[in-house]
Amino acid sequence: MTGWRPTVAAIIEREGRFLVVEETDGVHPERVFNQPAGHVDPGETMLEAVVRETLEETGLPFTPEAFLGIYHLKAKNGRDYLRAAFTGTVPAGLEPAPRDPVILACHWLTRDEIAARPRSSVVVACIDAYLAGTRHPLSIVEHAFSDR
Repeated sequence: MTGWRPTVAAIIEREGRFLVVEETDGVHPERVFNQPAGHVDPGETMLEAVVRETLEETGLPFTPEAFLGIYHLKAKNGRDYLRAAFTGTVPAGLEPAPRDPVILACHWLTRDEIAARPRSSVVVACIDAYLAGTRHPLSIVEHAFSDR
């Protein structure tokens, strides 16, 4: 698995809408939708990474509740990524406010609205797994990618 980069994503649903970030893919100028997501830093667990990335990209504290799964992505830049997706919540009543300058905006959108402009097919695959009821205990990935 040399060369594969571990990433995380937060699948956050409220009343049939999912919290997504609007960004570019870094290669093309078109704006696309993605879950709050990003790379796992050295020494960081996947749970720590998904909480940190969600806070950076939405300004909202994320509480992971379940592990959704691992997804492989061959990105447009030619790299291979392994995305660990988590479901969870952010506090009701708070508006998202991105702290990361590459995030253009945050939105609560339906699956179909997201599918019209996803950053990758993995974005929709994660939502579809969530809608299908996929949930695994957090304990199965609690220490993955950490040196603890």
